[in-house]
Amino acid sequence: MSVDPLSDVLQVVRLNGAFFYAVEATEPWSVEAVAATELTPRILPGSEHLISYHILTSGHCWGGLIGRPQVEMQSGDVIVFPHGEPHMMSSAPGQRVLPIRLGAVPGRYPDTVVLGEGDDPRATLVCGFLGCDRRPYNPLLATLPSQIHLRGLPEGWLRTFAHQVVAESRAKRAGAESILKRLAELMFVEVLRRYIEVLPAEQSGWLAGLRDEFVARSLALMHGRPAHPWTIGEMASQVGLSRSSLAARFADVVGQSPMQYLAQWRMQLAAGMLTSGGAKVSTIALRVGYDSEAAFSRAFKRHVGMAPADWRKAHAALEP
Repeated sequence: MSVDPLSDVLQVVRLNGAFFYAVEATEPWSVEAVAATELTPRILPGSEHLISYHILTSGHCWGGLIGRPQVEMQSGDVIVFPHGEPHMMSSAPGQRVLPIRLGAVPGRYPDTVVLGEGDDPRATLVCGFLGCDRRPYNPLLATLPSQIHLRGLPEGWLRTFAHQVVAESRAKRAGAESILKRLAELMFVEVLRRYIEVLPAEQSGWLAGLRDEFVARSLALMHGRPAHPWTIGEMASQVGLSRSSLAARFADVVGQSPMQYLAQWRMQLAAGMLTSGGAKVSTIALRVGYDSEAAFSRAFKRHVGMAPADWRKAHAALEP
């Protein structure tokens, strides 16, 4: 039984982060990044969605979404754009020095993107992309803001991350691709954990639910046994609340009822099974809590917009 819904979600939405590039920048400099959707087919073609991020390993800079105020970054800061929107990084707020627009795919490590014309870099960054599924239901993307800026990742962790990324990329040892992928995923999990810790008390959404004692227990139950015929009453008795209290608390924190969440999560699980394996639709139906293939197919089409067989065929065509 799963007791860690965050890890469960990250696995089911197929988080994949094996693309990094280095940046060395000398003032004055600026760079504008296009929407990640324009880069997806060339960077991580098997992913539905790209999350962009930048880790400042030395120096200082400014970063933010195009058209919005930038935030100042110091060494150790990380900025993440969960929805992959166009954004800008620069040596000063609003700086535009013949800005480079990264519409082409940057070279992966060990290549380095050099910005500015000086010899002594004033800022160095590790930049990259994380791929994941977006449909039919990714509770992380549904709750994350357009931009996350976290100050000062733990120095030891950051130093190890940056050093190992460079070392693995340049050494080209066997298994380097897997190591790089895991490093990016670990970085993102650390960002998510830090983000959860600093969420305002009044914040709602799926991530806020992970720090609520009773909502978190409910999520763990559903993730641990998604095929179980859960009722509000049974779930409430297991988490230690009354039926009405759990229903109200879950809705207030997550923004939907437990049964609505369970239905959507079952569809995400089913979509992954349809995409990644050859199991029969009837078998998948049972695995996600439906007694009949017909009932499952109706529910899947209602939530996803297409029949299970059509989903499988469409995603098989997208695999690289």
